[in-house]
Amino acid sequence: MIEKLKELAEKYDEIKESLSDPDIVSDISKYTALMKEYKNLTPIAEKYKEYEKTAKEMKEAEELLNSTLEKDFKEMVEEEYLAGKEKLSSLENELKILLLPKDPNDEKNVIMEIRGGAGGEEAALFAAELFRMYSMYAEKKGYKVEVLSENETELKGIKEISFSIEGEGAYSRLKFESGVHRVQRVPETESQGRIHTSTVTVAVLPEVDEIDFEINPADLQIETHRSGGAGGQHVNKTESAIRIIHLPTGIVVDCQDERSQHKNKEKAMKILRSRIYESMREEREAKIAGERKSQVGTGDRSERIRTYNFPQGRVTDHRIGLTLYKLPQFMDGDLDEVIDALITTAQAEKLRAGE
Repeated sequence: MIEKLKELAEKYDEIKESLSDPDIVSDISKYTALMKEYKNLTPIAEKYKEYEKTAKEMKEAEELLNSTLEKDFKEMVEEEYLAGKEKLSSLENELKILLLPKDPNDEKNVIMEIRGGAGGEEAALFAAELFRMYSMYAEKKGYKVEVLSENETELKGIKEISFSIEGEGAYSRLKFESGVHRVQRVPETESQGRIHTSTVTVAVLPEVDEIDFEINPADLQIETHRSGGAGGQHVNKTESAIRIIHLPTGIVVDCQDERSQHKNKEKAMKILRSRIYESMREEREAKIAGERKSQVGTGDRSERIRTYNFPQGRVTDHRIGLTLYKLPQFMDGDLDEVIDALITTAQAEKLRAGE
């Protein structure tokens, strides 16, 4: 590990020097590629330099301990040596995590899809609350949210919604949200005060650029139709809604949010690219013999991942056994405590598996 870290630290210093070369600065594509690599190497190089400094201090303390010292001074050096030993161990673990293979999608934007499951209108209302929760989380992180497609109910619930979240590392923060979210509470329509259980499914897809993934136009069946909905001047008057069917996979995307047919097609293609890419990724992973099932979940949309219990004000993530009694704050987008715990668990799993 140390040899690899030395190599990476040297590479980091080389890139740092290259970035001040006028020839490289003038070549935008080369400069951008180097800046990306420099940014990826920065946390590793900085942590390794800290490791080296601590190791040097420990060696100096060890040499002092092997010499003749006064009792008080020796005790002080021993304390420093033990503190350094503990710090070095902690830095080693941090470096191991930094050296773990990165998910190539981690830095991508995401497309999230929320659908009401079991529970009818109550599930649709909770789907709307989950959309609000993720929107508030995105706002706290400085991410940008854009609704791509939405199907509302008469009571302002959501049957299904697709939306993009744009921001640095959005996928790395939100990828563990895929799965079944269960809500337990007394619906407003319940006269007997009984607690109902409803479910909502969430899918998190990395947003895929045309450069990353190309779709053969011959594989697409594109249909136009009139928008349906709760009303409005343009509803059912123009065929601005777009339905795209990807023939090889049978994936269908319908977009009717915009008045412009062109904008609807653009949004539908964005969703379609991500769905096909995700479908291919899942198929690829399923073919790996003896695939390890991570403790934090497989991202399968049929897997129950979390329960929101309103009467008790608690939220429980079943994958890591974490329960927080701060449901109102959680629903207002304070998700970091759970997300950080999920990321830490995933990293620990990888370390145990020797990846």
